[in-house]
Amino acid sequence: MSKTNPFPRMHVSLYVSDIQKSINFYTTFFNQAPVKVKPNYAKYVLENPSLIISFVENKDRVQQNFGHLGFQVETIEELNKRLAETKLHNLVSKEEVGTNCCYAKQDKFWANDPDGVQWEVYYFHEDAEFNDPRFEMAESTACCTVSTEETKQDCGCNANVETSVQTKDTKKTACC
Repeated sequence: MSKTNPFPRMHVSLYVSDIQKSINFYTTFFNQAPVKVKPNYAKYVLENPSLIISFVENKDRVQQNFGHLGFQVETIEELNKRLAETKLHNLVSKEEVGTNCCYAKQDKFWANDPDGVQWEVYYFHEDAEFNDPRFEMAESTACCTVSTEETKQDCGCNANVETSVQTKDTKKTACC
């Protein structure tokens, strides 16, 4: 009996407010052109990771705060390569090194599309026994964001463990 993958490729469809701005962003972010462009529509087919993602222009249905999307890379070298490429186009909104997020130690960077949809590109170091218990949502709704000094003192975790976070404007230290 042969084994087949019942889900060989994931499909995501996102509503966008301006299809041309989205095409410009995603062509740069994915480092490839869309396979299909029609009025108010664009589609990309990524081979690695296997993903079909389409964008439908419909300003009334855009919802950026559903969470975030992301890609895990296999090596720290690949993360640094993608970070450098993304920085060249001024798309990086935040960098995090050695952060404990989602019970995992990770290095990552974030990019926001024209409608504010957050994309995380991360390298997984190892599982962690704790998750940063306080996430400040002031600048984004990302999984792991920067804690204030007040939160750091009151976070209930080992305050000696710190995470360096670089945003566009400032470098801060997060709790745990």
